[in-house]
Amino acid sequence: MAVTLMLPMMAFALAASISPGPVNLVCLSSGTRHPINQGLVFVTGATLGFVALFLAIGLGLHSLLSVVPGFNAILRWAGIAFLLYLSFQLFRADGRLSSGDQQPSPGFMTGAIMQWLNPKAWLASASGIGAYTSGNDLAEIIIFAALYVPICWLSLSCWVYAGAFLRHYIQQPKVLVTLNRTLALLLVASCVFLLVE
Repeated sequence: MAVTLMLPMMAFALAASISPGPVNLVCLSSGTRHPINQGLVFVTGATLGFVALFLAIGLGLHSLLSVVPGFNAILRWAGIAFLLYLSFQLFRADGRLSSGDQQPSPGFMTGAIMQWLNPKAWLASASGIGAYTSGNDLAEIIIFAALYVPICWLSLSCWVYAGAFLRHYIQQPKVLVTLNRTLALLLVASCVFLLVE
């Protein structure tokens, strides 16, 4: 594959990974509430979950969106329910820094599941594969997925570090509660966007 095609693939992966969305908001929240290494576990799950979804779509799973009646609606509602659950957990957080007896941070499986329940991840994967590969060339799809791994991981990690930066400079629980509730409301807003999309 020519380098001239890999560069646009990388730009697409960066734009899709670093732009704000539900997964990015959870990364930011995790950085404000938990140690960085726990946030990076979520990032790893989200990255590998997305790449697995990307490869599955590249192998033809996207056809379910058009072949199975109601599959897109089921996916959308499952994603909305999951995001609302995460929003509720975030909204009720008390603003104290994480300790052993407090609510655990979102982990590896939460990150992976979020990607599979995110209709935008499905559509971004399908559009990226459609735009930058010939669609039936497995080698191109694997290269694209391999490019996604470090780009997605580093992009999501930036959001965790941004949260840790905020936590470092905003140590008051009241301020962190306000931040957590704002992020929770943004997650709810992303659910509204999924409903009207």
